[in-house]
Amino acid sequence: MQFLLTGILCLCLAVTPALAGDLDEVRDLLKGKVDKVVVLLQDKTLDKVHRNERILDIVSPIFDYQTMAKLSLGSKYWPGLGQAKQLEFSELFIKRLQASYLDKLDLYTDEEILYGEPQAQGKTVHMPTTMVSRDSRIGMLYKFYRAAQGWKIYDVEIGGVSVIQTYRSQFDGVLSEGTIDDLLGKLKSEGSFALPAPVDTGSRPGAQ
Repeated sequence: MQFLLTGILCLCLAVTPALAGDLDEVRDLLKGKVDKVVVLLQDKTLDKVHRNERILDIVSPIFDYQTMAKLSLGSKYWPGLGQAKQLEFSELFIKRLQASYLDKLDLYTDEEILYGEPQAQGKTVHMPTTMVSRDSRIGMLYKFYRAAQGWKIYDVEIGGVSVIQTYRSQFDGVLSEGTIDDLLGKLKSEGSFALPAPVDTGSRPGAQ
């Protein structure tokens, strides 16, 4: 599955091999964004709507939502959609992805965010983090590739489970028995699809 995801990514956008000097750049980029999000989560004076708007303003520039939408359908379904359906699906998928991300942030209380060592994986960079509280450690792995606009996230693993693979499996379950309109209808309804639930990894990457 990882090979398939990487292959589709290479077909979607031009990428260049990750170099050793890129690793610190990716780490600093993610840390800068996540640290800003944590500051907002800790600010109890902000109402939730305003807080979420500011969070999306911070993180959206490093997420390649369009590529994530393509990867979630894969080569089995995406190329067969007309441009109008691709656009409609992408818009609904992005809204669902953002809402799910914000829902996961609601689980945050006073955890410490630890940053592991980024690893070059061919043309991509994988950046591990761990959310540590007194009773648990939740691992998240951010997967980056270099686009023309800079380093972008194309997938995230939560507790070792890929967000893209999770959505793809759920979408395939709908499309194998129905149509793209059935999938679009489900994307419009609340609670139809879910991201991986945070799992206590019991591990703590090296961090600063």
